[in-house]
Amino acid sequence: MPENRQSPSTGGAAGTRRKGRELALQALYQIELTADPSGAAVERFLNHFEGRPDAKEFARRLVSGVISQRPELDRLIDLYAENWKLERIAITDAIILRIAAYELLFCNDIPRNVSLNEAIEIAKRFGSMDSAPFINGILDRVAQSAGVKNERP
Repeated sequence: MPENRQSPSTGGAAGTRRKGRELALQALYQIELTADPSGAAVERFLNHFEGRPDAKEFARRLVSGVISQRPELDRLIDLYAENWKLERIAITDAIILRIAAYELLFCNDIPRNVSLNEAIEIAKRFGSMDSAPFINGILDRVAQSAGVKNERP
């Protein structure tokens, strides 16, 4: 890789969004544990972490979207998680699925492949050994059912 290029883990737009997704995962995990989805709780959480303002803003967008669309996201995940009930899926995996499904369905500015790839990479980091293929299979079905194309405007 050329020296002047930034990898997703070190910076640039891709790195900012990856950090935002990771912050959203952690914030949504906290919400699961505390049952407090308030904006104040999300802000308290984000204030405890270093990070670029644009990463935090992206995290806020994802957290807010997942909270507001959770019934629909959970319905779709449950539908396509063959032989698995949502309540049996690991909390981390369920949250990664919700974030990526939200991106696929409601974020037209994010290409399908980016949402899928980011979910898989985050699952490798925060989930179990089986998380990435499990998440990939479900999200692929969610994207196909919704007619989400690879490239978006």
